[in-house]
Amino acid sequence: MTVKALRLLQQAEVVVFDRLVSAEILALIPHGVGRISVGKTPGMHCVPQDQINDILVSLARSGRRVVRLKGGDPYIFGRGGEEALVLRKHGIPFEVVPGVTAAAGCSSYAGIPLTHRGLNHGVRFMTGHLQQDEALQVDWDKIADPECTLVIYMGLGNLQQICDELIRAGLPDTTPAAAIHAGSTSQQRKVIATLADLAPAVARAGLKSPVTTIVGSVVALSDQLDWFQDESRQYHEVDGDDTFRLARA
Repeated sequence: MTVKALRLLQQAEVVVFDRLVSAEILALIPHGVGRISVGKTPGMHCVPQDQINDILVSLARSGRRVVRLKGGDPYIFGRGGEEALVLRKHGIPFEVVPGVTAAAGCSSYAGIPLTHRGLNHGVRFMTGHLQQDEALQVDWDKIADPECTLVIYMGLGNLQQICDELIRAGLPDTTPAAAIHAGSTSQQRKVIATLADLAPAVARAGLKSPVTTIVGSVVALSDQLDWFQDESRQYHEVDGDDTFRLARA
């Protein structure tokens, strides 16, 4: 987390936090500060978004200093904008502290530069999961750009469909792809495969949510640039075989 986020966290009187906030971060909250968990899990939203909004408004109106603590960046698939609009509607002042989004954190810890001269010319972020499990509505022809890295948030449940649609829209089925579980944490695991093989490879490796998926030529640099993981948590699909071999750093 950023220095500013840490400073505000230590000045808080109550912290409202999400599921993906680590125990190490929660340990930084001073003793005696109120803690309210509003974390969501895939397919089971234990605290609906409207209720989270009400909690924030109620706490703010009580006169306490409130920190809404999110994993990653609040304005990148974090619903930070929705919550800020509710606060604005109720005349409650707020400040947004940028964070390190999952795309940057997970890719860096997996040895995957999102941009690399000579390999790509841009990056796109997309969500692989919509509210209330609605069907994905994506213009795949625009998304499937071989010269652009694609980072997919929350796409584990729709991974096979996403890979199939990207191939159907023109991405080569041999495009390098990675699925990273719990990126940048001590629990991080990753699977590297081709786009065509990624979904079954992830299933065989048993990856669970949260997973960040990266598709593009830059994924091929992972073996050379991975500085973080030991071999027991890295898997590569073996060409022409259904088994795995450990990735060698």
